[in-house]
Amino acid sequence: MRKIIILFSFLSICVIPGTVAAQQYMLSSPDGHLQLKINNGKSLSFSLIKDNDVIIPSSTIAMVLNNGSIPRENDKVSKVVRHSVNEIIRPVVPVKNATIKNNYNELTLEFRDHFNVIFRAYNDAIAYRFQTGFPGSIIVKNERFDIMLPQHAEAWPAFITGKDNVQDKWMNPYEHIYQKMSVSDIPGNKIAQLPLLIDLHHQGKVLITESDLYDYPGLYFEGTHSNGLQSVSPPRVKSDENNIRGEGGWDRILRPASVYDDIAATKGSRAFPWRIIAVADKDDQLLDNEIVYKLGEPDKIKDGSWIKPGLVAWDWWNDWNITGVNFKAGINTDTYKYYINFAGRNHIPYIIMDEGWYQLGDLTKVNPDINMQELIQYAAQRNVGIILWCSWLTLDHQMKEVMDLFQQWGIKGIKVDFMNRDDQAMVNFYWKCAEAAAQHHLLVDFHGAHKPAGLNRTYPNVVNFEGVPGLEQDKWIDSLATPVMAATLPYIRMFAGPMDYTPGAMRNAQKKDFRAINDNPMSLGTRCQQLAMYVVFDAPLQMLSDNPVAYEKNKECLDFIVNVPTTWDQTIPLAGEVGQYAALARRKGDQYFVGVINNWQPRDLTLDFSFLPRGTHHIVIFQDGVNADRNGIDYMKIVRNITQNDKLTIHLAPGGGWAARIK
Repeated sequence: MRKIIILFSFLSICVIPGTVAAQQYMLSSPDGHLQLKINNGKSLSFSLIKDNDVIIPSSTIAMVLNNGSIPRENDKVSKVVRHSVNEIIRPVVPVKNATIKNNYNELTLEFRDHFNVIFRAYNDAIAYRFQTGFPGSIIVKNERFDIMLPQHAEAWPAFITGKDNVQDKWMNPYEHIYQKMSVSDIPGNKIAQLPLLIDLHHQGKVLITESDLYDYPGLYFEGTHSNGLQSVSPPRVKSDENNIRGEGGWDRILRPASVYDDIAATKGSRAFPWRIIAVADKDDQLLDNEIVYKLGEPDKIKDGSWIKPGLVAWDWWNDWNITGVNFKAGINTDTYKYYINFAGRNHIPYIIMDEGWYQLGDLTKVNPDINMQELIQYAAQRNVGIILWCSWLTLDHQMKEVMDLFQQWGIKGIKVDFMNRDDQAMVNFYWKCAEAAAQHHLLVDFHGAHKPAGLNRTYPNVVNFEGVPGLEQDKWIDSLATPVMAATLPYIRMFAGPMDYTPGAMRNAQKKDFRAINDNPMSLGTRCQQLAMYVVFDAPLQMLSDNPVAYEKNKECLDFIVNVPTTWDQTIPLAGEVGQYAALARRKGDQYFVGVINNWQPRDLTLDFSFLPRGTHHIVIFQDGVNADRNGIDYMKIVRNITQNDKLTIHLAPGGGWAARIK
């Protein structure tokens, strides 16, 4: 390797008459399978090589500032710094694994004009970021990340659907369908959100996303009517519409009224977000890749011992629709005592009080039908914590007062909703909220949210994000929270970080029987698919979306759910194909769990249990019943022994699932 470096150093100063020589550098992954070939000439670009096969022919990168681009045409590198790291990260909240191997080679190109470009090569990803050292502040007009892909490449874009006007164009809750198409067919007038998964067929798959997103807008891509993609970001907001309408009014979605012709005004001396290209030979390798977490800014919380992830009994999805009681069910003290009793009996650490507990527009005014102090005391006596829903806009207006109040009350966390944007100002709200919540020992679950981008490493009290077309969609539409989507999400959206899909429906239906019903909702797919989601989907704060009565009537399913951990010591991908099925095993202590999620195609699958330790183990299985293809509720529970030498052939119904607990 040293000889190569010396050769390129020589080339970088060798000038051919009449031309400007390019500076070229190579950076390899620790295992040598990935190589970045970086070229600095008229522009700064790189190609990505895997096992001597070029998988990304070219990617041109730059930042356009108010006083010009960096690097400028033919800017020279003045210094090259190489660095290698091989360490172990131990997350406060272990979403996938209790220990994460952080092994990479790094190359920093230092330019004369107060900026650097840092490249990293991991065994399963490459990443780069810009770093500037300008005095004062700067305006970022645009960022260039143009990727040329092989002609056969296909992608799974999820397009944002805002109208082409200032108010709506960039409104995005990240709740869109992934649709596979040729990269050359991605329109130039449609905006695809991240993560963006690309199929290179025999060359495997690559996934593009970002991390350490701070004081800067989110990254998106547009098509180029060829085999390329070009980056685009939401503009900086000049002024917002005023949507606060007073007591009882709409207090949530805030749309831009006017925007600047740039994307960020920020410090001149800073590091910008990491741009990531992950690489997978097989689809299931995407299930255990933690590059987004590794590139997040390290933990800012000195002592995170108070951060306690866990299950949550939820009220809103089931519309507070409990039965068999002698009080009127609804948003009132008696109903929430019922949820608290249910949580306490089943060792569920939290309940959530969703929309309706406060008078919209003022988080200090509790619904008069609720005695908050009585509920908090009642819950504490039963070892149950309370998490409160709130509109981000009201919270932002009352941040200090409300955080102090919630801590005084003894609230354990907040569910913050309806941001629906990721321009620079809104990204900064996430950080402001996360920091304030950490100072007051509050967990945070972001809903109406952009995709995770490393914030949960920096502030591990941020335990979940929505940003996913989750089970709530089944309350009003039949085309989003489908088994096809469930078999797609683990490879794309979940790659970025945990997702609050909110599983747990006890009314389950095949296509022919499904109806979208708000107050007594059901799920598309089988009961076992809902159970498997608790194993497959990353969610340190995981909801039980159905109501206590439904769970008590399905006690053995409830017993399975409440025993599934929400954080893990080890994640073991078993098999899978994007949009088809996903199978993985998880370990917590000496217990193992297995989850399999299927699309609408019935499927037979053989699971290999060689991941188990030696010896004989007790396994409890929940599998689709013989008639689950007719009735989604049908399942079978099997109890048996299993060893590491066993292989089980399982049958998955349309929209089916398979879940197991192993002691």
